[in-house]
Amino acid sequence: MKILDKYILKSFLIPFFATFLVVLFVLVMQALWQTFENIAGKGISLAFIFKFLYYTTLAIIPQALPIGVLLSSIMALGSLGENYEFAAAKSAGVSLQRLVRPLAILAIFLSGINFLFLNNVYPYAIFKQLNLKQNIKKKQPAMALIPGSFNTEIPNYQIKFEEKYGEEENLLKNVLIYDLKSRKGNQKVITAKNGKIISEEGSKYMTFILYDGNYYEEHIKSGSSLSRRKRMPSSSATFKEYELNIDISSLSDQDLDDEKYKGYHNMLSIRQIKDTLPDLKTSYDEYVGLRAKSLNSIIKVAKLYEYPDSIKVKNTSTNLLDNFNLNNKINIINNSISVIGRAKNNVISNKKTFKFRRKTLNLYDTEYYNRIAFSLSCLLLFFIGAPLGSIIRKGGFGLPMILAISIYVIYFFTNTFGKNLAEESSVSALLGGWISVLMMLPIAILLTRRATKDKGLFNIDTFIQPIIVIFKRLLSKKTN
Repeated sequence: MKILDKYILKSFLIPFFATFLVVLFVLVMQALWQTFENIAGKGISLAFIFKFLYYTTLAIIPQALPIGVLLSSIMALGSLGENYEFAAAKSAGVSLQRLVRPLAILAIFLSGINFLFLNNVYPYAIFKQLNLKQNIKKKQPAMALIPGSFNTEIPNYQIKFEEKYGEEENLLKNVLIYDLKSRKGNQKVITAKNGKIISEEGSKYMTFILYDGNYYEEHIKSGSSLSRRKRMPSSSATFKEYELNIDISSLSDQDLDDEKYKGYHNMLSIRQIKDTLPDLKTSYDEYVGLRAKSLNSIIKVAKLYEYPDSIKVKNTSTNLLDNFNLNNKINIINNSISVIGRAKNNVISNKKTFKFRRKTLNLYDTEYYNRIAFSLSCLLLFFIGAPLGSIIRKGGFGLPMILAISIYVIYFFTNTFGKNLAEESSVSALLGGWISVLMMLPIAILLTRRATKDKGLFNIDTFIQPIIVIFKRLLSKKTN
């Protein structure tokens, strides 16, 4: 390796390690800050918190690596330009392409490392991290309660509420509680306009204090027939305040290292995703086929073409209703409305399941393409940062930091935007996974060409010169 290559690599690697560690620390602290409220003071050991931080760090490294490459390339090339080292190299006959060649090879190597992390380490870290989060929720059931859907984490109860608010997020709005012990005895349903959760550390009970609600209970003996159950009494009451104590002692024995959650799209390697996709697509196609047959059996489309010969005789109106009397017209229209209503209800009842299955398939499909595209981010952002640094000729953390953050925000936003569009079937999974690369690649080519030709970031003269020419012509016409 030549002395020049060593010097260029040293100019890049020193800021790279510094910026990579700083960015990684910031991102990890941000992730910790988002979950710290749910961890602190919940009886979770320090060793468990460090374990959570460790897996979070592994999951964030593929995201921090491209930022480090982008920022360090701007800083390194900008510093060389600021210190006139570029000018000295060019005067010695060394081109820009020759100067950045060792850095380009290093960027390819870092892209390979990023791919290995995304394919092997990242799925493992997400798998461990998600299981740790879910196990924490089992230790603290109040944390696991999510607004807008039935929560089944607490044994023998289904709890639903519209909103969770307050400083401690323990205040509830529009509460609905089903007592699932009704299978063995009485059926209980409690509704309330507002509520509050009290869950003290180490307690075997979680208390719900409910306000302005109704209590309904059916007094049914287990094993009773349907006719007897209908004759059995029930009781109901309204209340201003009601206190419900739920036994959560069975959750205290949950193992924090238990690993029940697996098989999600971000927990699999690229090969595993590729092996899973055919089964998902087959299952989805079968579901769509069954729904199509069900809808066809309701509306009976084929019978529209099976007209009796009596309708096809001469002097028959092309408007079928005109061939019937008024009573028959009314019957036909009512039957049509009934069939359309059944078909509409069939579509509405299957809409959520259809969207869920389609989105699940899209998640795996998009993850497959995005893993490959995002692994190239180090190489792509290098060919944006390196020419940009040689053009602006500014080192340090000032302007390079602003430019790097701005570029990466655009890249990350387009990547997330593309994934979201693909997940909602607005674009194909291939386009959703690669859209950020397709948008940033022309910028990288443009900057590389301008840096190679030793041009500025923007050639202001190309915009100003035509305007000056127009004004000169106008002034010359006035003087004449």
